[in-house]
Formats: sequence, C-alpha cells, structure tokens
Amino acid sequence: MNITVIGSGYVGLVVGACLAETGNAVVCADVDAAKIDGLKRNVLPIYEPGLDAYVERNQQAGRLRFTTDVGEAIAAADVVFIAVGTPPDEDGSADLSHVLAVADAIGKHMTRELVVVTKSTVPVGTAAKVSAKIGEHARFPYHICSNPEFLKEGAAVDDFMKPDRVVLGVETDHARSVMAELYAPFVRTGRPIIFMDIPSAEMTKYAANAMLATRISFMNEIANLCEQVGANVDLVRKGVGSDDRIGPAFLFPGPGYGGSCFPKDVKALVHTGDEFGASLEILKSVEAVNDRQKRLLFAKLERALDGKLRGARIAVWGLAFKPNTDDMREAPALVLIDELLAAGATVAAHDPAAMPEARRRLDDRVAFADTGYAALEGADALVVVTDWNEYRHPDFGRIRTALRRPIVVDGRNLYDPAKMRALGITYLSIGRAGGGTA
Repeated sequence: MNITVIGSGYVGLVVGACLAETGNAVVCADVDAAKIDGLKRNVLPIYEPGLDAYVERNQQAGRLRFTTDVGEAIAAADVVFIAVGTPPDEDGSADLSHVLAVADAIGKHMTRELVVVTKSTVPVGTAAKVSAKIGEHARFPYHICSNPEFLKEGAAVDDFMKPDRVVLGVETDHARSVMAELYAPFVRTGRPIIFMDIPSAEMTKYAANAMLATRISFMNEIANLCEQVGANVDLVRKGVGSDDRIGPAFLFPGPGYGGSCFPKDVKALVHTGDEFGASLEILKSVEAVNDRQKRLLFAKLERALDGKLRGARIAVWGLAFKPNTDDMREAPALVLIDELLAAGATVAAHDPAAMPEARRRLDDRVAFADTGYAALEGADALVVVTDWNEYRHPDFGRIRTALRRPIVVDGRNLYDPAKMRALGITYLSIGRAGGGTA
C-alpha cells in the first residue's frame, strides 16, 4: 500500500518505519525542514532503541522516504496517518490545531478514495471534527479511522511490531478491510485486532493511560504509608501483584510519572469529564498525588542534609523521565533540579541518553558530567532519579569515596538498604524499612 504519515515525531516515525518494514511504500511528511533533512541522512530527532536501524534499512531499500511537501505526500496515498502533536492547552484540553490543519490539507490534496487514520492521541469527538474539516474540500470518498497508539518509549519498535492488541475504530467496511490488511503482518501470532466504533476507540487510549497513571500514583501513596508504619513496599508490591486480578505491572514506587503521554492524557481526560458534567475525581487525585510525589526526593535530601542545601553540591543520576529514552517532558528530575537550585545548591548531572536534551533545557544552570562517577566528584550527596541499567550495579566503594558525605537518595529502590548501611552509606529510598527516612 501507499502510506503517508504526517508528522515525523515519536509516533509518526515509529509508525512509518515499521509499516515500511512490512513492504509498504511509506512517505513521512513534516513541515520541519531541519528534521526532514536529518532523517534523510538517518539522523533521528529522538532516541529510541532499534529505530535507527529500521529507518536506515528501509530508506536504503526505497520503501521509506521523507519530505516537507505535505500536499504531494497526500496526493500519492491510499492511507494517510495523522501523527502530529496534541499538546495541552492551559485548561488541560488537547490542542487540536495541528490535527485539524492536517485534515484541511488532506481535503485539499487527496486525489483518490482515501482512508484517513487519526494516530495522534485525541479526545472523543475529534474524528468527527477531522471528517468535517476534510469534507470542506474533498472531491473523493474518504473513510475515517481511529487507531490509538500504545507505544512505550524505550520499547516502541517491539510494541508496534508485536502489539498486545490493535484497536481500530471504523465506520465503513472499506476502512475495516484496508486496516485489517495493513495490520495483518503484526498479529500473525494471534494477538487481536479489536474493531469498535470511533468514539470508543478514542476513549480507549485515554482510559488505558489513565489506568496506568492511576496504578503508579496508587502505589506511590502506598509506599509513603509503608514508610510511616514500618512496612516494606517491595514486599507489599509482590504480594499485591501476584493476584491475577491485579498483576505486577506499573506497581513500582518512584518519584512520579512523566513523559509525553500520561501527564497530558490524564489532564485531557479530566477536562473532557468536566466538559460533559462527569467529574473524574479519581483522576484529579491521581494528578495531585503525582505532583506531590515529584517533590519527595528533594524533601528526603533536605532532611538528610539537615536543611543545609545552600552551597551544597548534589549529583543527579538520570534526567530522562524513564530509561531507554531521551525524553525529558514532565521528568521528575526537572522538578528536583529546580528545587535544588532554588535552595541554593549546585547540581552535577548525568544521563546515558538525555544529555543533549538536558543541555537545551537547563543550559548552564547545571554542570553536566560525562559519566555518572564524574558527577560524584566533590558532591555532598547522590540522588538516583532514573533507573537506567548502568546505575543498577555501580561500584559502591567508588561512590563512598567520591562523595564528600556518604548520602544516597534512591528514587527507584535500586539498592539493598542493608548492604548500603553496611558500607557506611546513609541511604534513603521509597517505602522501605531501613531505607525510607532520614
């Protein structure tokens, strides 16, 4: 099939590269000329394991190309994916201006019967707006489909190539047939394609992310209570997660969720609820808990240093909101660093992938170290914010020697409290007896 993907950010690039991998002729179109120029040279604008190989291989094979000519890309397509951003407005609602601008372009430039797929995360009712906007100019039949993405940053290629499920909201037999054919190579092992009406598909994406965010905030609340009552959240997590009705995923306590999806999607769903008079009180609490949790590491560190942060130097390991990505949107590390700087401390930071993005965001307010150990030199304490693999088994003797004061605040519960105490390290983690309080 001739596929056009409009938007070459995180979602669009993964969709385009993976669809090209199964033999489709794919054009990724974007108005950002610098981004397109880089992609033509196999320089990706994001860090995503394995994606660079897919882009390079399919460009070389002629199945994948990049362009700034959105109209030309639409004119050649049988299927157009809309994969542009939907950033939050000030009121928390999703900004649909980019989506509707693409819909307008589709109506003007389509040259044949077309299936139009909303891949961007959009609130219920967006497909109808997209259809209306296309219809203002369309001279050929078109079919709207909602196809929400469920890609995890750091594992997006595998998620697309081997999906848990494919959700497709369709209204016509033609759209159903085309999309079933397009996704057939990805569900050969029996994973389901779930067809539904378009509003249900639009809601499914938000409901899924809201559920995962709720699990994170719930477990963070339980972890904080564990500290107060002397329980160990690691054991509680295992006990709860072994229940088949609950399962173990997204029950790890930490410094709060971040990234491009959970924060904005929870806000957008809360806004939709208020708009339709169905206030989502649980999700409002999920947001409040998450905002509070992002300040937990600073509070622990402040107690460990007896409130004497002015003039202190703090090493921070991990800047991305999660491992295997360079995404710092809504990252807990940003909240921590802002609080440290406001308190008069200096910060030396390291991240395996997010250093370029961190330099762009933080400029010269932070000292950036080439290695995690280099960040420790002369520091009064270490805070672990992101659970990158290279931080899981460090040389604790080297940490103990490099730090001016042997204080480690572990926001991901990576280390054993008993071992840290035996090494003479003041160790603070989240929700664990012996490692939770100063």
